[in-house]
Amino acid sequence: MPRLSLYRPEKGNDFKFLDRVINEEFQIGGIDIFVHKYLGPVDPNAENSSPALPVNNNVISELGIQDLILMENRDRHYDPNIYILRGIYEMQDVDFNLSQFGMFLQNDTIFVMLHLRTHFEALGRKIMAGDVIELPHKKDEYALSDSSVALKRFYVVQDVTRPAKGYSQTWYPHLVRAKCIPLIDSQEFSEIFEQDAGAGDSSTLRDLISTYQKNIEINDQIILQATQDVPKSGYNVRNFYVIPFDQNGLVDIDNASMILNTPKGNMYIGYLTEDGMPPNGYPFGSGISFPEQPINGEYYLRTDYMPNRLFRFDGNNWFKFEDSVRMTLNNLGNNDVQSAPFIGQEVQQTLKSSFINNNNVNTINGKQVTERQALSKVLKPRADN
Repeated sequence: MPRLSLYRPEKGNDFKFLDRVINEEFQIGGIDIFVHKYLGPVDPNAENSSPALPVNNNVISELGIQDLILMENRDRHYDPNIYILRGIYEMQDVDFNLSQFGMFLQNDTIFVMLHLRTHFEALGRKIMAGDVIELPHKKDEYALSDSSVALKRFYVVQDVTRPAKGYSQTWYPHLVRAKCIPLIDSQEFSEIFEQDAGAGDSSTLRDLISTYQKNIEINDQIILQATQDVPKSGYNVRNFYVIPFDQNGLVDIDNASMILNTPKGNMYIGYLTEDGMPPNGYPFGSGISFPEQPINGEYYLRTDYMPNRLFRFDGNNWFKFEDSVRMTLNNLGNNDVQSAPFIGQEVQQTLKSSFINNNNVNTINGKQVTERQALSKVLKPRADN
């Protein structure tokens, strides 16, 4: 008589029986989980690659990487069909974690158990990092907002493992555990947030569950207040008086009728104190060329310099007085609707801003080339022909 053993080199009838029983427990005690299947990132080598194109035209494998330099998949495609699975997870209360420095809330991560065989048959593969799940039982029908639809709860799968309690007496696994964190409104999940919310008013999920726009409005108000409190970088020394000198370089405070020349230099020198303005409120002109008949001690601001440069005429030559290095602390002083609080304000003019926001296009060998290039395209090999 052979020895009794639940383990077999192959998955026998004992495993199949236990697998059916475990699957039945999920059907009885589990919940529906809506899965938005991750199809893969946008192919950067595809012509006119865009998330708006059909998913079969510009998508690489879900195991591929879009940006090999930064190892990121910033543009992700998701299956428009929703897959319904059965899962089990442990409900959590809002608890404070006092084991670390300070107090931390730990209620944002859930661990969802799925039946291995049935979820594989439904998805065509195992659940993986990047998949987005929706828990319909956590919809809030009594929110304090004016929304006509229930607020949904979305999570993104961060990691998938095989739990120890998912093994039966046959030593074969029956379950997988997905570690999920709340979904945030970022570029990777734009297709999810652009889906219709079901309210019948063309609103999207972004309009209901995303706080991105509200955070942008709060940030703009903070920047606006900071701009009003500190309009420019550095230190303001314009209210300080600079003592001028006579023709001999001396100051005669007893002779009140003497004619004093304009200051030849700023006496208050420090970190970012030069603002391109003459001391003592002396009048000056500005432009891209010097005036033809200047007078001794006259100031002139050259606006064709970056930053603008203030010159002083000593009777024979124009000498540099100072540069306008006190810049505004924001780059939003334009007529853009999205930066409405900053319309009409002075725009920061620095080499850094022109480099980062460089949208110029040059023609090289008859081909138009943008001056600003992504690192992934710079290192892309090209045929030498």
